[in-house]
Amino acid sequence: MKIAMWSGPRNLSTAMMYAFAARGDFAVWDEPFYAAWLASSGSPHPLAAEVMAAHETDPVRVAELCAAPPPDGMAHFYMKHMPHHMDPAFPLDWAGTCVHAHLIRHPARVLASYAAKNEHVTFEEIGFAQQAEFHARFPGPVIDSADIRRDPAGMLGRFCAEIGLSYTDRMLSWPAGPRPYDGAWARHWYNAVHRSTGFAEAEGPLPPVAPEHRALYDRALPIYEDLVLHAMGR
Repeated sequence: MKIAMWSGPRNLSTAMMYAFAARGDFAVWDEPFYAAWLASSGSPHPLAAEVMAAHETDPVRVAELCAAPPPDGMAHFYMKHMPHHMDPAFPLDWAGTCVHAHLIRHPARVLASYAAKNEHVTFEEIGFAQQAEFHARFPGPVIDSADIRRDPAGMLGRFCAEIGLSYTDRMLSWPAGPRPYDGAWARHWYNAVHRSTGFAEAEGPLPPVAPEHRALYDRALPIYEDLVLHAMGR
């Protein structure tokens, strides 16, 4: 099985990747098209030059690897994708080989978390519109990150059953620290997950939306509210 998990930034996506890697039967790939998107878009992301130097920037080559059998002799392959990385010119024929799923998070939480890591906050780079487009194009289970944090075993078990995969409690924990499959951007973005050994506890109240992000929030919220109608367990 090959899983394409589509997620915007700051959506619990790295913890989910760690959970699938912890099973022992999955190879994982951290944001395959990130370097290609940086090269295409010129976005001034933190560590952009380092990321492009360390990872494949040719989207055709990335697509070929996405379409290939799981690497390292593994039975399965989990790919952590971000819809806003998918330049319209990038190949998508590989997607026909995948089971698709969509990880979402409330925009108030996304904006607060993203702005703490990147002062360059745009509607395009928080990915809500692109995620709605990819959900329509590649239907599959929708998972709200808040539900994973509220009940990791229950939601992961439900997700695995939905896609025809056995569940194991090994998905609930992993060693603290960086992982060998982290992208080169990990030292900037993954501080919290590197301190973790499993999913964090349930989230508290929504954070306030900064005045400078109110317009972004107002555009993102209706998209999230539509997607959450499709979420498992809702």
